[in-house]
Amino acid sequence: MKPIGSADSPLAAGKTFGQGDFVAIYVDGQLFGIPVLAIRDVLGPQRVTRIPLAPPEVAGALNLRGRIVTAIDVRRRLGLPARADGGRDMSVVVECGGELYSLIVDSVAEVLTLAPEGYERNPGTLNPRWREISAGIYRLDGQLMVMLDVDNLLRFQHTAAA
Repeated sequence: MKPIGSADSPLAAGKTFGQGDFVAIYVDGQLFGIPVLAIRDVLGPQRVTRIPLAPPEVAGALNLRGRIVTAIDVRRRLGLPARADGGRDMSVVVECGGELYSLIVDSVAEVLTLAPEGYERNPGTLNPRWREISAGIYRLDGQLMVMLDVDNLLRFQHTAAA
C-alpha cells in the first residue's frame, strides 16, 4: 500500500485528493469516490436533451443556470447495463478543461474524510475499463470504494474528437 503523496502513487504527478474529503456515489451498486474539490454542484434528476451523433456515453445536454452542460452517463462509460429499476438519477457536476460536465449516477451518498494511509493502488483484478478511470481504491467496512479520476473518466471525449 502506497500513501497518496508517495512517488509511486498515480496521484503524485499533480493530482491530489484534496484533504482526503470525497463525495461517495453509487453506480450499479458499486461505491465510487470523487474528490470534493472536483465537484461544482450536486443536482437531483434533470431534464436532459439528447444530442444527435454524440458518443454513446453522452446522455445529452442540460441547462444549469443558463449554462449548457454535457451530461455523461457513467453507467455507459463503465460498460454497465441501463438502470432496470426506473429510479431517479442524480447529477454530479464537475469541471474538466474549463468545461462543466454532469456525471449521471444512481445516487449520491455522503461526504467522507479518508486518511491517506488507507489509499491503495488499483488491484490487478480490477476490470480494465474501470482501471483506466480509477485513481486507486479505499477498503471501507467490507466495501471497495473506487476513486474516480474525473479527467480520465472524461477522456473518451478527447479521443472521439481526434
